[in-house]
Amino acid sequence: MSIEVRPATVFDDVRTLVGPKRPDANVCWCLSYRIEPKLNRSLLGTARGEYVAELMREGPIGVLAYDGDEPAGWAAIAPRAATSFARSRKIPHVDDLPVWSLWCLRVRPGFRGRGLSHALIAGAVDLARSQGAPAVEAYPVDNGREKVDLTMAYVGMRRTFEAAGFEHAADTTSVLNGFPRVLMRLDLR
Repeated sequence: MSIEVRPATVFDDVRTLVGPKRPDANVCWCLSYRIEPKLNRSLLGTARGEYVAELMREGPIGVLAYDGDEPAGWAAIAPRAATSFARSRKIPHVDDLPVWSLWCLRVRPGFRGRGLSHALIAGAVDLARSQGAPAVEAYPVDNGREKVDLTMAYVGMRRTFEAAGFEHAADTTSVLNGFPRVLMRLDLR
């Protein structure tokens, strides 16, 4: 397996990872933390993919992991100020640094168990660093060794981020799948 992580610039590959099987389905497209809740609720069916395509015209909206030419994994990352984390009441601000937020990791079935989450985190950090980010934050669940439902595992696990060098920066009042979420941070300065 030869995994390469690149900025997400190919719409069809992003659609493979976070788009619906049916173009008219109302699925996430990884927009729920990226845009205002009102706008998120208003984008139905194909409008969600069209919105993502428009965002991608402005630049990468995350990173993709490839196994050869096959898109295998996704990580969403953006400046915190451009996400709902900027206004969150449950996820605190540690300070006023213009940090980037990494909030979603997705690995396609058939590619899991190969360390792609680690490669995606490293690639997302590299993208943020290349854009001048002073730090990257993530908001994974603190599940210890307990099993997390795959549907809710998209935020990542605390131990995965610790392995990538992130440190616990704050507790949150956010809970996902019964597990508390923590604010993890990697200083890039």
